[in-house]
Amino acid sequence: MRNSPWLVASYAVIIILGILVALPNVIPQSALDRMPSWLPHSRVALGLDLRGGSHLVLEVDRPDLINERVQSLLQDARRVLRDKNINTSAIRRSGDTITVAVRDAAQRAAAVTELQTLANPIGLGTSVGGSDLAITTPTDNTILIAQTEAGINSHITAAVEQSLEIIRQRVDQVGVAEPTIQRVGSDRVLVQLPGEQDPSRLRQLLGSTAKMSFHLLGQQGEAGVTMLADERGNQYPVLDRVELSGDRLTDARAAFDQQTNEPVVNFRFDSAGANRFAQITQQNVGRPFAIVLDNKVLSAPVIRTPITGGSGQISGGFSVSEANTLSALLRAGALPAKLTVIEERTVGADLGADAIEMGIFTGIIGFGLVVAFMLFLYGTWGILANVALFINVILTFAGLTLIGSTLTLPGIAGVVLGIGLAVDANVLINERIKEESRKGRSAFAAIDAGFKRAYSTIVDSNVTSLIATVLLFWFGSGPVRGFAVTMGLGIMISMFTAVSVVRVAMVFITARRKLKKIDIRPLLPIKLVPDGTHIHFMKGRFLGIGVSVILSIASVVLFFTPGLNYGVDFRGGIQMEVTTTQQTDLAAFRSGLGELGLGEVALQEFGGNNRVLVRVERQPGGEQAQTVAVEKLKAEITKIDQTAKVERTEVVGPKVSGELATAGFLSVGLASIAMMIYIWARFEWPFAVGAIATLVLDVTKTIGFFALTGLDFNLTAIAALLTLVGYSVNDKVVVYDRMRENMRLYKKMSLRDVIDLSINETLARSLYTSATAFLALLPMAIWGGSAVESFAVPMVFGIAVAALSSVFIAAPILLFLGDWRTRHKAQAEAAGEKAVGDGERPSQA
Repeated sequence: MRNSPWLVASYAVIIILGILVALPNVIPQSALDRMPSWLPHSRVALGLDLRGGSHLVLEVDRPDLINERVQSLLQDARRVLRDKNINTSAIRRSGDTITVAVRDAAQRAAAVTELQTLANPIGLGTSVGGSDLAITTPTDNTILIAQTEAGINSHITAAVEQSLEIIRQRVDQVGVAEPTIQRVGSDRVLVQLPGEQDPSRLRQLLGSTAKMSFHLLGQQGEAGVTMLADERGNQYPVLDRVELSGDRLTDARAAFDQQTNEPVVNFRFDSAGANRFAQITQQNVGRPFAIVLDNKVLSAPVIRTPITGGSGQISGGFSVSEANTLSALLRAGALPAKLTVIEERTVGADLGADAIEMGIFTGIIGFGLVVAFMLFLYGTWGILANVALFINVILTFAGLTLIGSTLTLPGIAGVVLGIGLAVDANVLINERIKEESRKGRSAFAAIDAGFKRAYSTIVDSNVTSLIATVLLFWFGSGPVRGFAVTMGLGIMISMFTAVSVVRVAMVFITARRKLKKIDIRPLLPIKLVPDGTHIHFMKGRFLGIGVSVILSIASVVLFFTPGLNYGVDFRGGIQMEVTTTQQTDLAAFRSGLGELGLGEVALQEFGGNNRVLVRVERQPGGEQAQTVAVEKLKAEITKIDQTAKVERTEVVGPKVSGELATAGFLSVGLASIAMMIYIWARFEWPFAVGAIATLVLDVTKTIGFFALTGLDFNLTAIAALLTLVGYSVNDKVVVYDRMRENMRLYKKMSLRDVIDLSINETLARSLYTSATAFLALLPMAIWGGSAVESFAVPMVFGIAVAALSSVFIAAPILLFLGDWRTRHKAQAEAAGEKAVGDGERPSQA
């Protein structure tokens, strides 16, 4: 029981380095700039929900990409066969397949050889080196060309990679600082832009393909003519043949027309483009010349004179903002495929600042409540636990800084909850040491036995919490992942601070003060759980399970009627958070927004009578329809109340909402299965069945709580459910661990008495841990606001439910299963003895 100097030095170095790494997060920027360059200067990056900004997820439009490739193949097939003088009767498109009809069957082999030159090798995936085209010959005169699935996936991957750079160039063109642009999955791009952003402009900037081309006009109804419209709805008969492609542009700048003073875009071609532009304008003086961007006519001026300087002008009644956006699009170049905005979340900078202030405020209050509670429970020894807790928070922020994680508002909730859970190990250790001291052990012996006996329980309880955290990170997205990271870090670091650091400190104090006995007593002469408590919990097992089952059945009924208040994450649509300087006139808002023709509009007050949540169903007509709807809503909100301000906007498509819902419920199911497997492996099957049965009852009650209170059931709610899954099993593991220990110590004691004894012995720990987690989250549940209420409020409810279920549900189920197993074993033995007796009688006769 002596501390190794090397061990103490190692711990000291880790803590000092952690303090240095975390320090830049709490000192002003001016002081940080004056610090020596060799000291850490990095800070934890703040998420968009804390600093404001926009979050968009764009997806490659698969049908559009396939269509573009098929159209290209159609033109190329005609060209290569014509160049080789291979006669065809028809080359036509049938869906996504091209059919080539050869006049002379003898030319079929030559035609196939030429068409194979149109194929590209696959450069990614399991089919590297293979062809992206499947060319077949069903008859002597027919050739079919189709894209392979591997080829399509390869094109999508290449399009995403190319789009990343083009999006980065577009964002740079408009001067957004510190953007985050990264690939998500196989066909999506995530774009996060901090600061105040106009969502409609962002959609135009990032969602526009920006494929520009120049066409002559033909006659309506003429072959090879497509009717295209401009912004005002005017129709133009545009010849399909591209006279000049926009990829020949070298520059585009917004300017003002010298004659009309209206915003225009001046552009310039490269040398080849300039020559071709001069040739076209020389040959077609007097004819209209359409400038087309993404199948929309920007302008269609008449060519008055030949333009030989290699430059031109686009005028289309643009606003200054539209001219700037168009010039940025043209300078950055066209995207290789159409990108669709499938998810958009925008947070105002003011709301972000409020979130930081609220997070710090509720975090400090929660930390203070936990510190006070530990002092109350353990007196001067509670100071040591609180120091370990403080070190845990510091090292958590140091870890977030080192791994470059982004701190979100749910992430702050993760830190706060981590504070409550980190106390769990300290409570276990202190309660164990108190037990060993009551048995008459000396100071060092009590410390040694206390840590050894608590260690396996701490590991089991932390592993169950980590399982839920890993699944949350795996299936979660955005801020929810931030919560998982901070929770995971906090749990792992608590193993170091609560077990290693506290042990070294306790040994040092005991040796320095030459203590003969460890006397851990409360600050005040009040014991929440008196020593030697012996309550016959199993006498109330039928009542406990009965009440629990009734509440869970009622929760299931509430799940269907009235049902959960699904947030925009799960049902898709548009959601806005609006604040006003005075009391919100809900009737005026309901009347004005209801007349916009956007379908069902739901209004809900929250956090005060000057804050309202506006929900609108998903609009038909693609992503452009969502943008139009958002602009209509904003305009009408300002019209109803000029002081109104849209603080937060969320637009989620049906595909994303469906994926989030599936992933959310799947993660809860997988977490439950993972818990059962772990407990089964660590204990026995009755323990696992008891834990999962109790878990189902706990989760159903929490879902019923969501239905009863009308809280938003969104991604944050799934985070709460997953955390409760881990916390609930964590609580059961402590009781189970003591039961297992007592079964070995008291082999002749009945299972009922062992369970009662174990619950009584761990009652203090269960109550104290639940109380600390409850106190840590209570301030956030009260003052946290809408962003975290779907997490903090049900967590406070769930902690209370989990504490009760460990005593009144999990233990009785284990008793029922144990009694059943004992009876089953006795019956089997009796049947075996009877069989042996029956078998012996004939031989004796």
